[in-house]
Amino acid sequence: MFIEERIITLFKRNFHHTCTYWSVFFSFGLCIAFLGPTILDLRCQTQSTLSQITWVFFSQQFCLLIGSSIGGLFKKTLSSALAALFLSSLLISVIFAIIPLCHNVLLLAIAMAMSGLAMGIIDTIANIQLVAIYQKDSAVFLQALHFFIGFGALVSPLIADPFLSETGCRVGNITENVTQIMHHFRNTLRNSPIVMHNVSVDHLPLAEEPEESIVSYAFWIMAMINLPVPMAVLFLMYQEQLIPCCLSTTPRLLDKDELAMENQGAEGPDTEPKDQEEGGGHGDIFSCCQNNNLRELPVSFFGIHIVGGMVLFMTDGIVGAYAGFVYTYAVSPPISLPNKTAGYLVSIFWAAITAGRLVSIPLTFRFQPVRLLIINLAGVIVTVLLLLVLYTSSIFLFVGTTLLGLFLSSIFPCMLAYTEDILDYQGCATSVLVTSAGMGEMVMQVLVGSIIQSEGSYSFLLCGMIIGCIGSILFFGLLFFHRMHRNYLTGTSMKSAMVEELPPALPAAAAVVDSKTEQKESS
Repeated sequence: MFIEERIITLFKRNFHHTCTYWSVFFSFGLCIAFLGPTILDLRCQTQSTLSQITWVFFSQQFCLLIGSSIGGLFKKTLSSALAALFLSSLLISVIFAIIPLCHNVLLLAIAMAMSGLAMGIIDTIANIQLVAIYQKDSAVFLQALHFFIGFGALVSPLIADPFLSETGCRVGNITENVTQIMHHFRNTLRNSPIVMHNVSVDHLPLAEEPEESIVSYAFWIMAMINLPVPMAVLFLMYQEQLIPCCLSTTPRLLDKDELAMENQGAEGPDTEPKDQEEGGGHGDIFSCCQNNNLRELPVSFFGIHIVGGMVLFMTDGIVGAYAGFVYTYAVSPPISLPNKTAGYLVSIFWAAITAGRLVSIPLTFRFQPVRLLIINLAGVIVTVLLLLVLYTSSIFLFVGTTLLGLFLSSIFPCMLAYTEDILDYQGCATSVLVTSAGMGEMVMQVLVGSIIQSEGSYSFLLCGMIIGCIGSILFFGLLFFHRMHRNYLTGTSMKSAMVEELPPALPAAAAVVDSKTEQKESS
């Protein structure tokens, strides 16, 4: 068969848990992608500038970073993990419902900060739980997990698109249109030698009658679509008898799994780990740093964590910045696409990420994660380079957006599987990588947004190129640390083998010599 029977059996045994973790990542995807296409409508709703609305991205990503860092605290018991997932996914529905009521940019930033906290907790818990369950077979299930992020992120812009303002919006006595919103970009680009020949005042679109924004309906629809997710988590808690008022005598799913483990024996990668409370290093990033054995670990151990985290800092930073500002880039010169047309770019980008993660599931059976990472990183650089060269082509903007989404799609799950495999699935790598990815999205969105406003829209692609090149260089550093760590493990295993092969008389003689030495030192 194309898929090993062992993996199918393992999936059947953990079907309910796995599908629940996949469903909460759908909530994650819904929440991560809607800001890009709705940013101009939300700007009109809150009567804020583009610079001010950019800080809404920062508030969401900053709290996502905090949620990712503390998410591991809730995995110590299955009860706390599922309760955290239930509350987080429910909070996302509530946030969608109240966003239309936020007519101040500060209130909108607070709402997005709360959603970011929920997203970070979901991100860490779901990743850690799947790695703990499947271990060496986790790569394919992580690809599927992150497919649901892409699926949710694809649905979100599609829902918002019919409700986006075509010509502008009315806020009180203030009327604005797209020309006024992008006024700063046009002034900047008019003085830029790169696009001077493409911009003319005579060709600027005329102001049209502004229209009332109806984007509120999109948020309420997304809130309703997300509601089944917390209900699915609640149902799993009921099945596991983790709701005090709904106890029954039916064996829990966890008990059934443990019984199956006892019958099969704890051998091979297809066995599920024991009680989650004995999960070893799986925890939050702070507990990983408090490990008492850190002094005994080699430099390569820390290098893998740091460099691997920096690679995801860069690549996830590209995902966040591109999804957040490709719409803004497309409606400004030299592309100057209509609002509705530019709104499809975000949907296409997340559709490509979704399709890429779906395709990566069977590819994971054929190729090692490190090979997929090399191909993806090279593809990102080539695609952004072509976007830079063909910056005036609106057709290639759509083609390049598709290719970029495909190449970026599986970098995170492949990196997670690759580093955890190097470090023998201790779980700390998951916490560090998830936190680094969230930090990258937070920093890059604010940085790229500020650069676009000050330097013009062409800098959007230049930032992507620079970030992609730095990420590729860091990945080669990760390969170097992997080789160092492998040599360290080989040397350690050889020393252990030599000690085991010593004759019984030699250790005894060594003990006598040690005792005599101690006597001399004491005298």
